Amino acid sequence: MSTTPAPARPSQAELSDFLAAEFPQSKCSIEALAPMRATVRHPVSVAELRPGGTVSGPVLMTVADVALYVAILGEIGIVPLTVTTSLNINFLRKPAGDRDILAVCTLMKLGRTLAVGEVSLYSEGSEDPVAHVVGTYAIPPSAQR
Repeated sequence: MSTTPAPARPSQAELSDFLAAEFPQSKCSIEALAPMRATVRHPVSVAELRPGGTVSGPVLMTVADVALYVAILGEIGIVPLTVTTSLNINFLRKPAGDRDILAVCTLMKLGRTLAVGEVSLYSEGSEDPVAHVVGTYAIPPSAQR
């Protein structure tokens, strides 16, 4: 019986290089990477604000999605075709328009074909989350463990 070795976990630097190469339009950076966890930062610009000085919902969803992607790839290796299949967001309070958004992701389940995680989004410097996200990703057959 042959066993396939588990993929090597990429380092934070390797994942950062991958994001920079494959998603050059993204402003997200990886703050921390740990088993089943990732923290991502997104600097907020005036172009991303809605009336009233709040960060737009699509920006918050993007940051959460990137955090999920990073946490999953941190476990399975760099598998570019790992894709979002579901993303549910609850907006909890107004994010500060003059502070970075931090996304703290914890994977809840990592299976062969699906990964599920939750993300809490914060305005930098605040302990109160501005949004809570739960997302599911499909893992392609080429990466199945």
